[in-house]
Amino acid sequence: MELRIFTEPQQGASYDDLLRVARTAEAAGYGAFFRSDHYLKMGSVDGLPGPTDPWITFAGLARDTSTIRLGTLMTAATFRHPGPLAISVAQVDQMSGGRVEFGIGAGWYEAEHTAYGIPFPALGERFERYEEQVAIITGLWETPEGGTFSFEGKHYALTDSPALPKPAQERVPVLIGGMGAKRTPALAASYATEFNLPFVGIDAAVEQFGRVDAACEEIGRDPEELIRSVALVACVGRTDADIARRAAAIGREVDELRENGLAGTPAEVVDRIGQWREATGVQRVYLQVLDLADLDHITEVASDVAPQL
Repeated sequence: MELRIFTEPQQGASYDDLLRVARTAEAAGYGAFFRSDHYLKMGSVDGLPGPTDPWITFAGLARDTSTIRLGTLMTAATFRHPGPLAISVAQVDQMSGGRVEFGIGAGWYEAEHTAYGIPFPALGERFERYEEQVAIITGLWETPEGGTFSFEGKHYALTDSPALPKPAQERVPVLIGGMGAKRTPALAASYATEFNLPFVGIDAAVEQFGRVDAACEEIGRDPEELIRSVALVACVGRTDADIARRAAAIGREVDELRENGLAGTPAEVVDRIGQWREATGVQRVYLQVLDLADLDHITEVASDVAPQL
């Protein structure tokens, strides 16, 4: 079982804030530092100093960290054209020495699109564009050096692309996730290295992982090739007072977090992760850390929870 750190910078974080968290996570031995891809805050927070772009963030972290892996849950397909996005991610992978993991989704938060002038088509078209983007980006990366890549889709067309630059990794891990019942599992079966479920219950996860397994089997892929992961809010403390303080800092109730996230003492959280593992077979847990100033939270989970897994 691998623990990773997952942040939501649109809620209020500068690059320096993210760098402190990433370096703390790296020193503590976490498998990766991930962040969301959003351009607008959610809820009552002020969101200051304002949003940051994940691939600009990772270009900096590629140079300001040395070992921790870097990735998105999830890059929004609505924000960028697939060709330039493939270039950006490949360049950051080169800059990091091959530490990038690429999570991509269809995009869902309409308000951030209207706030920054980004088109937000209906769900059917968004998913079509998402499918085409995954095919294009992976196709560009997989084209042999010296060859060309062409694609003719409903929404995107590429003609004789040199398909450069190449990532440092032979294959950049691709993360796909969500609760779509048919098209999402099929897309994951065809392209994903990892399938992620954010903020769902165990029963829902069992059902969706089952759909993904079935989609893999339908195309002749071994479901065991896909890494299973979940993202859950973390609120861990050595005492009840620590847990309550950390819950209050993120505007949540302890009982609700115990039910829907990973909250409690280290022993309680280890037990809860064990329940997830036994029921779903997950191999990675992304700990959503919402109070980025509380670096002790990150180090305590690493010292008190991770060794017991």
